Amino acid sequence: MKPDWLDLPPATTARGNIRLPGSKSISNRVLLLAALAEGRTTLRGVLAADDTEVMVQALRGLGVSLHSPAEGHWDIVGAPDGFPAPEAQLFLGNAGTAFRSLTAVLALRGGSYRLHGVPRMHERPIGDLVEALRAAGAQVTCLENEGFPPLQIGARARAPGSVVRVRGNVSSQYLTALLIAMAASGGGVRIAVEGELVSRPYVDMTIALIRRFGVDVGEPERNHFDVPAGARLRSPGALEVEADASSASYFLAAGLLGGGPVRVEGVGRGSLQGDVAFANVIEALGGRVVMGDGWMESSGQRPLRAIDLDMVAIPDAAMTAAVLALFAPTPSVLRNIGSWRVKETDRILAMATELRKLGATVAEGTDFLRVEPPAGWGDAPRGGPRVAIDTYDDHRMAMCFALAAFGPQPVRINDPGCVSKTFPGFFEAWRSIVR
Repeated sequence: MKPDWLDLPPATTARGNIRLPGSKSISNRVLLLAALAEGRTTLRGVLAADDTEVMVQALRGLGVSLHSPAEGHWDIVGAPDGFPAPEAQLFLGNAGTAFRSLTAVLALRGGSYRLHGVPRMHERPIGDLVEALRAAGAQVTCLENEGFPPLQIGARARAPGSVVRVRGNVSSQYLTALLIAMAASGGGVRIAVEGELVSRPYVDMTIALIRRFGVDVGEPERNHFDVPAGARLRSPGALEVEADASSASYFLAAGLLGGGPVRVEGVGRGSLQGDVAFANVIEALGGRVVMGDGWMESSGQRPLRAIDLDMVAIPDAAMTAAVLALFAPTPSVLRNIGSWRVKETDRILAMATELRKLGATVAEGTDFLRVEPPAGWGDAPRGGPRVAIDTYDDHRMAMCFALAAFGPQPVRINDPGCVSKTFPGFFEAWRSIVR
């Protein structure tokens, strides 16, 4: 039974090494790619958490052969010519990558499938992807509200034309979904992104992984992606999943606030994940990060520097920066974070609400957050009433607000079990490096 709350001891220092769990973003992509590829694929380091369990159960429901001889280790026999189950009802929780990627793959393969999730998933927009798929000849029906899940997918009416267009300003997951689906459906398509493309590093990750499975996606001009005719995904044999760079942000931030050094292992120089760029945020705040092949290490001291940064490329790690802003003497601004509105919760609203509980003055806009810390908060004497942080069933709210334990007030995290979405052992890992 998950606890209702967790009281965090006051934090003063952080030091040590920690091995992070596998990347959720890479794990769900390679699980799906392996299921679509010709041959048998061995995956190692796959994240064991709620979001990846959703993908695994969905693939099983589609008849894919998966076997896990040990945690994080999967042997998958692909079904390149169509899933064995032509009909299925798939429950996908609140896993955005799984929901959107499977929507595109199933819509272009044909069959009869119903995709649904938790109530919040049904509030997260998918209309841009649905419109692109319909234009490509797919039959996709929004069962309750147009532009939102749940969805009913039917047999494809016709092959896609030479160009498929999709808007990119809400979520990069729509483009990721189309890239994977087109690579698994024979290609011969250009995907043109209309408007700004948010979270571009996640698209680069997708393309790199598709190439590992034998399909060379090109970008002849910016935000125009060519999936070659005759594309067929083929197993790379074995593939190791990197540790999660978004999860690394919490521990790198702890090293900044708690002196360090804190070393995170499993992700570093040469990573596929854009969130390794959080190292630049640490340095902008006045800290130090060193990086090697497969590791990153942070250190620092307070007070931090205020920041004014465009976070469009790293929206998940940007949440960590919002809490770190409490420890600067002057206001900080996080810009271009409009994608927060359609995540596991409305993260702009949730973050503003919880930061105000800690005494911050917060201005929120459609795509920005301005955080003015309470005067002297970072160096104030310890004491005062305990602050209960609500987490909105959002794993990242729970993890980033653990950093508030370095502040002057006692902190309680409500519903700490929500971290099981991507990092079930987060608080145990936190205790291993924070004193």
